[in-house]
Amino acid sequence: MAGDSPLQGRWEYRSFVEAWCHGAGSPDSVCDRPLFDRFGWLELLHRFCFSDRNADIVRAAESDAQAWLFLTETGARRRSALANWYSFAFRPVFDNASDPAIKARLLAAMTHSVAKRVAHIDLYPITEDDGTLHLMMTALRDSGWSAVSRQMGINHFLDLNGRDFDAYWATRPGPLRTLVQRKGRSAPFDFTIHHDVTDSLWADYLTVYGKSWKPSEPHFPFLRALAQQQADAGTLRLGFARMDGVPVAAQLWTVQNNVALIHKLAHDIAYDAQSPGTLLSHHMFRAAIDKDRVMQIDYGTGNNRYKMDWMEAQRPLYRIDAYNLHFPVAWLPALRARISSLVAGRLTR
Repeated sequence: MAGDSPLQGRWEYRSFVEAWCHGAGSPDSVCDRPLFDRFGWLELLHRFCFSDRNADIVRAAESDAQAWLFLTETGARRRSALANWYSFAFRPVFDNASDPAIKARLLAAMTHSVAKRVAHIDLYPITEDDGTLHLMMTALRDSGWSAVSRQMGINHFLDLNGRDFDAYWATRPGPLRTLVQRKGRSAPFDFTIHHDVTDSLWADYLTVYGKSWKPSEPHFPFLRALAQQQADAGTLRLGFARMDGVPVAAQLWTVQNNVALIHKLAHDIAYDAQSPGTLLSHHMFRAAIDKDRVMQIDYGTGNNRYKMDWMEAQRPLYRIDAYNLHFPVAWLPALRARISSLVAGRLTR
């Protein structure tokens, strides 16, 4: 704990085990916490995808409010967000801190703590519409960092606004609806959605992925562990399209707090002409909307053209680079980053 903190205290941990043992609870203590803010998600991500990096977990507390910032070591004086392409969003995690002033103080304490030992922080993907971009940029600058942001990606999502599937489907682009109607009329596929995951089901998923257009997947063990974790929580939706019992399309979704997250999808390219992936999506969307009664469906990061047929809204995703000018090693990169942002007209003010 840092004795000069104006708050109750701030703590730094180098592993999830240490944070779990010494932290006053975890982000999972709030049952409606979004998936990407949950201790369980972050620990899995670190264990399977960042095992070659030490975690750098910072916590601050004030009365019964607390905040967490989950980073990884990417160099002697560099830290990055504990996030990658599986993460739809990255943000500080708060408990019992609805007051914006308390959030600001907690986050300022954490960024000030990191500033004592780090020259460069990069954070991605950061969203703007939930206030994270402004909150992070303000805290970093108030703590003495030279921080700039730039848009790096897109997140596509759908708000149902009380619609059932038929009402939603009536608003989809004509070519998509025609394709589903035409292919579905003679489709030889059986569709199933599983709430559990077995070795057999996972083998089917790997079979589909291996015959898809997708590039080599570097972290199948993470996806398997995630599927099991979410199955145990009752939130997994593992969908398949099969022809004569052979899996030809697969999708991994989770459903939590009235939000469906589309994590991974793939189909066997040998069946492109029959559109098994599109037909499976139609089946998955209907189940999420009419059975799970979700209020939002999130297609994650990436600006793939096909996502626009299913989604109705999008939000920009930002990267923040923050430089600590107390370290000479940060001077030149900070200058370059600020000039680049000014030239591009994307400097956050």
